[in-house]
Amino acid sequence: MNNFFKQTCASLIGSLLGLIIFSGVGSLGLLFIIIAATAKDTSPQVKDKSMLVFDLSMKITDSQPSSSDFLQKTLTGVDEEQITLRKVIETVEKAQRDPRIVGIYIDATKSGTASSLGYASLKEIRQALDKFRASGKKIIAYSTDWNEREYYLSSVADKIVLNPVGMMEINGLSSQPIFLTGALEKYGIGVQVVRVGKFKGAVEPFLLDKLSPENRQQTQKLLDDVWGEWRTSVGKSRKIQPEKLQAIANNQAILESTAAKANGLVDQIAYQDEVFADLKKLTASDEDDKNFRQINMTDYAEVPGKSMGVERNSENKIAVVYAEGEIVDGKGEDGQIGGDRFAQIFRKIRQDEDVKSVVLRINSPGGSATASEIIQREIKLTRQVKPVIISMGDVAASGGYWIASDSNRIFAEKNTITGSIGVFGILLNGEKLANNNGITWDTVKTAQFADTQTAARPKSPQELALYQRSVNRIYNMFINKVAEGRKLPQQKVAEIAQGRVWSGVAAKQIGLVDEIGGLNVAIEYAAKAAKLGNDWEVEEYPRVTTLEERFFGRTLQEAQAKLGLEKNLIQPNNSLLAEFEKFTQEVAILQKMNDPQGIYARLPFNLKID
Repeated sequence: MNNFFKQTCASLIGSLLGLIIFSGVGSLGLLFIIIAATAKDTSPQVKDKSMLVFDLSMKITDSQPSSSDFLQKTLTGVDEEQITLRKVIETVEKAQRDPRIVGIYIDATKSGTASSLGYASLKEIRQALDKFRASGKKIIAYSTDWNEREYYLSSVADKIVLNPVGMMEINGLSSQPIFLTGALEKYGIGVQVVRVGKFKGAVEPFLLDKLSPENRQQTQKLLDDVWGEWRTSVGKSRKIQPEKLQAIANNQAILESTAAKANGLVDQIAYQDEVFADLKKLTASDEDDKNFRQINMTDYAEVPGKSMGVERNSENKIAVVYAEGEIVDGKGEDGQIGGDRFAQIFRKIRQDEDVKSVVLRINSPGGSATASEIIQREIKLTRQVKPVIISMGDVAASGGYWIASDSNRIFAEKNTITGSIGVFGILLNGEKLANNNGITWDTVKTAQFADTQTAARPKSPQELALYQRSVNRIYNMFINKVAEGRKLPQQKVAEIAQGRVWSGVAAKQIGLVDEIGGLNVAIEYAAKAAKLGNDWEVEEYPRVTTLEERFFGRTLQEAQAKLGLEKNLIQPNNSLLAEFEKFTQEVAILQKMNDPQGIYARLPFNLKID
């Protein structure tokens, strides 16, 4: 019997030791593989007379991808090209100065980022392409089907080509929000709302079955502004009057290739191999070559640009902080603006003597009022030490505007979505749902409002009054901060607030924005405000952790969990699935609402321009 136990114990211990050794070797092996992959010399080579290929299916973001994204790519073998917006603009500028690059080929054959980027981001890329073309180099753009976003970006090209069987969409812009009121009533989920601002459309999906007159009014004005900029920019590049583009949208909407060419929207109808044959001539490629001489955007981005005056090296830093995503309480996750995490970033920047100026790039619909105030306080303190400049991306609204309000200068594009100065709280209860299924509650308490936080019943009028008082207080705080930061009378801010959404061009007219311009314009202004001349370089935040830190730290598990989750994401490929995806996005927004007071400064949930 003793021998049996000894043998069993020895076997168990041996198995455990073997498992530990195997796991250690396996982990180290994986680490070496990953390090080898990163260390391998992949310096791109640029041949003379090359075309820079800009694939519009590439993923473009404001901030750098995290190392968990790289780990996911390494483990799955999925090679998704990803690049930052600023890197795209820098790369186009570098190509403009590089004598080895003769032109840019815009490949719009695959649906991708250009179909999902906001018009403000597209505007920044478009301006860079316009400067490239003005230098005398060629831009050729090709697609099998042009949609309005891709065409808006590509309309700067010298030659726009459409496949003979292809179509072109010129039918204007629309926004089709989804309303959940009927479904909530059907399933017995009660909703009570406290808010300030007649335009605060964020709560309407839970209260109404269609847009309120006020929300319809603001949405129409926003769409008109964005569509007006689309017609003006495209019309200027294509030498077409904006009125003609409006007539096409009203009367034709979807154009066949011949109609698109007849209306001056494209220059040539051709197959892709015919376009490639022309590009071979432009790049002086041999006839026997399988393709024209080229280098893609992500590879060329890694080509040193110091000799072309693009890269900088200086001890004077301009910190560019990317605030991208929902504003949430606490540290937040990747893709979120955690109040505590971003407050810590600004404290570090404020104490760093090498950082002479700050640019806060905002791409956020807002979120937690508490987190917004925490971030804004740190921005205000930082501004007392060094200039803080705001660059608004596609959207910088509600809480996104809250954190922008106390700064030296605010830049936005004409088609940026901003404003939405208002607050709200949503109070859900499951009384009817529970009762219908035989579930009830009873309560014992020591004070009248001891169970105010319950979801077992609707709030009483007295409780609603308490919540409304809190919402009013936060709203008045918001108004005061905007008035103080923008040096505007409180009465004027109260008139332009009310939760109303504005385009960048409209926001400039009413004093919410100082100048029209993109990220690089804001960075140049930051250098000027700090009196740096040309002696500066950019330092980006949040800092991306190293792969080793991610591998050995707790975040490895987070990356693996994320990897497992993303395998199951629904990718809508038709209109019905797209609507289901819209619904799941609404639910996801609710899950991110974690303000400790339950009060939010956020853009209308489902404002999306198609």
